[in-house]
Amino acid sequence: MKPMHFNSIIASTLASLSLISSAQAVELLNIKNGNEVTKVSLGGYAKIDVRHVNGDIAYQDYWIANIPGGKKTETSHTGFNVRESRLNFKITHGDVTGVVEFDMYGGGGNEVVSNSSNPRLRHFYISYKNWMVGQNWSTFMPLHALPESLDFGGPHVGEVFSRETQIRYSYGNWQFAIENTETNGDGDIGAPSSAVGLSGDEADPDEALPNFVARYNHSADWGLVSIGALVRKIDQGGLDEPTIAINLAGKIKTIDKDDFRFQVTVGSSGRFVAAGMTPDIVIDPQTDEIEVEETIAFTMAYRHFWSETLRSTLFYGAAETGILQRKRSHWGINFIDNITKQLDVGVEIGNYAVDDVAMESIDSHYLQLSTKYAF
Repeated sequence: MKPMHFNSIIASTLASLSLISSAQAVELLNIKNGNEVTKVSLGGYAKIDVRHVNGDIAYQDYWIANIPGGKKTETSHTGFNVRESRLNFKITHGDVTGVVEFDMYGGGGNEVVSNSSNPRLRHFYISYKNWMVGQNWSTFMPLHALPESLDFGGPHVGEVFSRETQIRYSYGNWQFAIENTETNGDGDIGAPSSAVGLSGDEADPDEALPNFVARYNHSADWGLVSIGALVRKIDQGGLDEPTIAINLAGKIKTIDKDDFRFQVTVGSSGRFVAAGMTPDIVIDPQTDEIEVEETIAFTMAYRHFWSETLRSTLFYGAAETGILQRKRSHWGINFIDNITKQLDVGVEIGNYAVDDVAMESIDSHYLQLSTKYAF
């Protein structure tokens, strides 16, 4: 295989990281000024979800690895929402590209009258040749391994999932980044110094050093695999320890258009994995000492195409922590069809379960119907 040109690698990587489909984006402006071309495009999608949850775990619009309400809750709840819908703008001027994206999960409003929701910033970054600076998916997060699901994000419990403000440099198949640092579980409120009403002293003190991420991506005719390392120094909560986590992930082509996706994360991944489940530091119930939590998390998914437009994904994700002995899992199966190139409809059933050692095992089933119009 011929090596890919660095700029083409960066362009394809940034497109995937922002989850923006250039093929579907609407071009608003395309003008030439001298030797430089300025382009402005609008992208995103409108997604409508109808979701029924039944079982012992309280309703959520999508499962993360937490316990809503913190205890067993008998639930039979049907919810309608459009908050996953999003808008993004991409502006390219010569070699410089700026991207901003919002969805509607910013909170606010209620279901009594107006059903209002506040916009939430997802991405805001600038790219120039091999450099990317701004808020984007963490370099530690393997987007190619995420399953196609109707539940927003799929099996969060087994996935690396984090957006960070960062500085990233890409060189061939390698990516290196320094990213915003934050310790979860040290008792601080997690607010930055820019939060309204807070001074720098009152805001959450972060570590002295940023997080360091290195990642290697290998692409071939059979698919894409990656290995990433997250290195941190946790000096909050009375600790002063270097930590490391490793992620191995892949998307492997199988029969015809089918593919198998997986990721495995081990080490002190903390808040980067199993969203809502694993703090960075915990109090060991056996020794009453503050410790850095260890986590093993994984997902696997198989996507099968029944026809050119109809496909199904069967996925499973799980995670388990070493000190608090939390164990949670999520499986699902769906059928998704393209009514048109831009319009998807689908149905998904699944189960989210909590099997922590310290509590009774509980779970909830869900049924979700979704329509998604990408533009």
